Amino acid sequence: MEMVLSEDLRRFRDEVAAFCRAALPADIRRKVALNLTLAREDHARWQKILHARGWMGGHWPAAHGGRDWRPLQRWLFEQALAEEGAPWLIPMGVAYVGPVLYTFGSEAQKARFLPPILSADHFWAQGYSEPNAGSDLAGLTTRAVRRGDAYVLNGQKTWTTYAHWADWMFCLARTGAGGRPQDGVSFLLVDMRAPGVTVRPIPTMDGKHHVNEVFFDDVRVPAENLVGEEGRAWAYAKFLLVQERLISAETGRARHLLARLREAAGAVMEGGAPLARHDAFARRLAEVEIDIRALEAVCLRLLGRTAGAVPTGVEANLLKIRGTEIAQAITELMVRAMARRGLPFDPAAFAPEGTADAVGMAGEFLHLRAATIYGGSNEIQRGIIAKQGLGL
Repeated sequence: MEMVLSEDLRRFRDEVAAFCRAALPADIRRKVALNLTLAREDHARWQKILHARGWMGGHWPAAHGGRDWRPLQRWLFEQALAEEGAPWLIPMGVAYVGPVLYTFGSEAQKARFLPPILSADHFWAQGYSEPNAGSDLAGLTTRAVRRGDAYVLNGQKTWTTYAHWADWMFCLARTGAGGRPQDGVSFLLVDMRAPGVTVRPIPTMDGKHHVNEVFFDDVRVPAENLVGEEGRAWAYAKFLLVQERLISAETGRARHLLARLREAAGAVMEGGAPLARHDAFARRLAEVEIDIRALEAVCLRLLGRTAGAVPTGVEANLLKIRGTEIAQAITELMVRAMARRGLPFDPAAFAPEGTADAVGMAGEFLHLRAATIYGGSNEIQRGIIAKQGLGL
């Protein structure tokens, strides 16, 4: 990486890392390190710190409160934060709906919704997946019918990340029919406190509350909350999915997890020697690090080849596949390293400080079982690569 980056980019990356070390509150850093549950207020506090520095939404156009960062700058920014142990920058607002709004939204929508995204005063949820339309998103059945100056929304969304925190949801709903399943879908902004919206938690096996199912029963959505043209949401959804794939490599988080793994493996004794020194385990550590470096090289090549182009199509799908597989490989090694201490995993049962590292690593492993499924399963991604990239 050092050979590829210009001096300006190296300084920028180092500046971000130094700021994170100095400004990230100690209590939030500790929660991230131990994989403890972060509250909405924790995320908002950190995002407000970044916003005060001018870095929340740095990849946005300057006209909308950003800094006109090139894709490579954005990648380096998120890489540095994750590597330093900062919380996940929840993407639904700043990375997903924000770019859709400043690209396709009305001036009134930009003025109303963009500033609270940057200031972390509004949290957003993504209303895409449904019980029978996950990776096959074109099968969605949630419907919105225009009645006067509003749409009446009915249906269900599922696996909706942090919907219990959200003030707003950007929601795909059918408003008409067309020749293809992708036709007749519209992009609506839904107030999560509107009458008829119900959020129910879906417990996950790591013992945390990440995802939900959301029900809409005759929810009135003002027509002014339609983004772009009615029935044209598939184009906006594809635009958003490229933004999602772009940040899914998560090499910074992988490096952070790998550092935690090396520390744990150096402290665990097996056969009279640290586990990290055992040939088989040391080889797997080296293989994972090589995989991370290879993915970083791909990111640098894709993001740095032009001044402002974002990888699209199969390139973005590739980043998602490899990033999630590498994260899973690291957490599998974490479970191996923590072995007996991590086996009896029950978040409610663990209070002693001495077991916190084992609990955190076991929790990471369980949570990241979903990584190759969410955002479009890796099997679907491979199918897209085969069809669109290889012509098979």
